[in-house]
Amino acid sequence: MGDIPATMKAVVLKGPNEFELQEVPVPRPTGDEVLCRVRAIAICGTDPKIVAGKFPGMWPPAYPCIIGHEWAGEVVELSDDLKASKKVAAKYAVGTRVAGEAHKGCGICLNCMTGHYTVCLNYGDNASGHRHYGFTSQGAYAQYIVSSVKSVTPLPEGLSYHQGAMLDSAGVALHGVQRGAVKTGDAVLITGPGAVGNFSFQYSKASGARFVAMIGRGPRLEQAVKMGAIGIDYEKVDDPVAKVLELTGGIGVDCTVECAGTQQAIDWAIKATRKGGRLVMNGLPTSTIEVPWGQMTLAELDILGVRANPNTAAPALALMASGAVTTDGIHTHTFPLDQFAEALATFVERRDGAMKVVLEP
Repeated sequence: MGDIPATMKAVVLKGPNEFELQEVPVPRPTGDEVLCRVRAIAICGTDPKIVAGKFPGMWPPAYPCIIGHEWAGEVVELSDDLKASKKVAAKYAVGTRVAGEAHKGCGICLNCMTGHYTVCLNYGDNASGHRHYGFTSQGAYAQYIVSSVKSVTPLPEGLSYHQGAMLDSAGVALHGVQRGAVKTGDAVLITGPGAVGNFSFQYSKASGARFVAMIGRGPRLEQAVKMGAIGIDYEKVDDPVAKVLELTGGIGVDCTVECAGTQQAIDWAIKATRKGGRLVMNGLPTSTIEVPWGQMTLAELDILGVRANPNTAAPALALMASGAVTTDGIHTHTFPLDQFAEALATFVERRDGAMKVVLEP
């Protein structure tokens, strides 16, 4: 392996809320894979739930495991198969700076064949070629990760590893905005001003929205307001929906991107969207949500689910590189990998206004 060590440091999840930094073997790339040195990895909102064991038997399928999926780094080794292809070997040459994404479809099912690989019909079947890094396959809370070249995108000139680690959140936001068909002149509402919410605001503006309102509170809402969102602090107004209707002449917004995944936020989202409007579900509820299906049916709302960030890596990074979308104010904290517990607590407890917390392996 040349200068690549035989072992690496990794955060190993041994059971619900049980993890430790261990020395484990460095994986080797095969087939369509590259080995990458992880330079930065961000904590995703799903990660604390996986750590806590909220998805038993699914994420992860078994213990011990290495999770984490919002990463950026550099290629340090190509598989023998990839070395045989001059074009691929040139694009992903050793030293190439890349940002990773979590999903790699099987490539042969109907959904994968039509570009919907994040809802691969062979999900979780690694023998089929499917990978969900950090969920059902080894993740990136480690010094090295093996990834399919289908799941890494070269970082544009000028973007840092820290910015590259924001790709997952940014790509999910862009996919949601695309699903909502946000266009020039639309009025847009975002519920939940976390990283995906703040990126959703930026991509909505980049898509031509005439205004974007944001329902939230605290430093996260303040960040959106700094970037130009119309802030609606639900702790300071009696009825956030009434404020949205006031902004839209009583009609409601053309598109709402729901990024909180809570009962309250979903209620606001439904009531604030105009008849015939689009409601994008970008939050992931972990409890049962009551939904007024009759009300939504009579309003002819389009309800659009979002699963990760298919086919958004290149445009998401391009808009970041151009300055149209920024990570400023979204990436708030940085820790070394051996302080994973402290980083996780900072993220979960939102210490000092924490939004995106990045670890450096």
